[in-house]
Amino acid sequence: MVDQPYMTKTETATYASLWPKLEGKARWFFVEFAPRSVITRPSGGQQLPGQGFYEITGLAWSGRGAITQVDVSTDGGQTWNEARMQGPAHRKAHTRFCFDWAWKGEEAVLMSRCTDERGEVQQSLAEFTRTYGGSEEYWKSMTTAVAHFGVLQPWKVMRDGSVHNAFF
Repeated sequence: MVDQPYMTKTETATYASLWPKLEGKARWFFVEFAPRSVITRPSGGQQLPGQGFYEITGLAWSGRGAITQVDVSTDGGQTWNEARMQGPAHRKAHTRFCFDWAWKGEEAVLMSRCTDERGEVQQSLAEFTRTYGGSEEYWKSMTTAVAHFGVLQPWKVMRDGSVHNAFF
């Protein structure tokens, strides 16, 4: 147990990384999770039985502090509305959120984004690519899990009510 981060060989070799877009600077302690959120209902593989009122629900969290706000978009990120957070938002813990939505039976793309107590906002894929390099196609082509890849997760609701992953 130590009282502060130490720049030991293991720490600098394992937990620091050079990223192309940071102009030769290292990102230290990148294992600290950035703000993330995901809609859990409705989401991939689920089916809406018909148009009407639905409650969009999900989880938000950050390894950098407490979640202070969650926004939901039902039009692919063109507009955002503040969701209700359920219960207290604790530091570095999951926070539930919900948002009332009247589905009219049309195609829709649902997404959530969150902000933590540091003011950091969950990144879109375009923002993540600008920060860490590569291309959007590169990140979408990954066949294995990418640590700390917490970009916005879109879910597409089809006219028949089926819900699909709109990211890949």
